[in-house]
Amino acid sequence: MYLPNIEFLPHNYTRLAGASETDAQQLDVLEEQKMPSVEHVEKHFTATAAVRDIVIGMADGLTVPFALAAGLTGAIASTGIVVTAGFAEIAAGSIAMGLGGYLAAQTDTEHYASELDREYRETVELPEIETEEVAKVFRDYGLSKEQMQPIVSAITSNQKKWVDFMMRFELGLEAPDPTRAGRSAGTIAASYIVGGLVPLAPYIMMKNIIDALWVSIGVTLLALFFFGAIKGHYTGVKPLRGGLQTVLVGGLAAAAAFAIARLISK
Repeated sequence: MYLPNIEFLPHNYTRLAGASETDAQQLDVLEEQKMPSVEHVEKHFTATAAVRDIVIGMADGLTVPFALAAGLTGAIASTGIVVTAGFAEIAAGSIAMGLGGYLAAQTDTEHYASELDREYRETVELPEIETEEVAKVFRDYGLSKEQMQPIVSAITSNQKKWVDFMMRFELGLEAPDPTRAGRSAGTIAASYIVGGLVPLAPYIMMKNIIDALWVSIGVTLLALFFFGAIKGHYTGVKPLRGGLQTVLVGGLAAAAAFAIARLISK
């Protein structure tokens, strides 16, 4: 049986008239045994950006190479050609997706820098307006003028804290990680490669192209389910629900891509 780490805290009480010191000490022991305090530890998931990058790369990696391989299966009879085309697509797709992730993260960094510069200028050129914007944030939380006056004064007395406050609570922007762009590009590209190898693996290991297609369908749907379940675990969604959602979305995307590829190949 699992027992949490428990720390016993003394209980405050009022000694009854006529109670001796010994009685009080015994009462302390009894109360300490009855008043367990379990340490409260909050666990929050903070790797949202990394998970988003993995989702973007893995989802496309599982569906696009699968659609390409499935489409080629109806047009040719050689698994070697499918594998060659699949590797070429994975290489091109991972580079394109990684570059897209890099540019997106770089754009976020440039946008933050631009807004930061604008806020610094406005605290100098329009201090009254910026002070009112700070007050409005607390007013929206129901604070009275008397309650928020010292808080507003404390924030606006330091320009850096003032600007940081406006960036976070007025614009909803957090300072970006300077290494975010490169890490995002690498994560998306690697996830795309891993995802793309899953539907392509049966064509690498099998000679019969039709058998390889059916195995590819099975392992791709299975991979989509496990991928969705793991993603759900980290994002607070029930693993079964997350897995089924990913299978549905990824399966529909793969089926649509497969149908288009088959039409083009005819």
